Amino acid sequence: MKKKSSSRKKPPCRPAGAKRSAADKKAPAQPPARGEFWAMRLYVAGQSARSTAAIANLRRICDDHIPGRYEILIIDLLRNPEMAKDDQIVAIPTLVKKMPVPVRRIIGDLSATERVVVSLELRDN
Repeated sequence: MKKKSSSRKKPPCRPAGAKRSAADKKAPAQPPARGEFWAMRLYVAGQSARSTAAIANLRRICDDHIPGRYEILIIDLLRNPEMAKDDQIVAIPTLVKKMPVPVRRIIGDLSATERVVVSLELRDN
């Protein structure tokens, strides 16, 4: 006798033994502390138009919202392809916000300023 499959969709599964990350728990957005430092990595591929746009857009956003309180490490995957493994990069350009926690990832040239600001939880202080 066959079991009937349920028409109800199952939630996506995490690999066995995987724990929920802080990003999965969706804490309410809080403005960053006044002296909080931001550490970000921007993965790019050479001097392509999308890569240069992402660099310029990120610097502009940071200068507008967290001036003097950020560090951007630009990683060119054409020169250092092994670096993609650390942050599990599958598309470029990709921004990875390391600090403050939670870690956030944004893929694209960062031209949608308002979406980037909301995603990174940047607030004017």
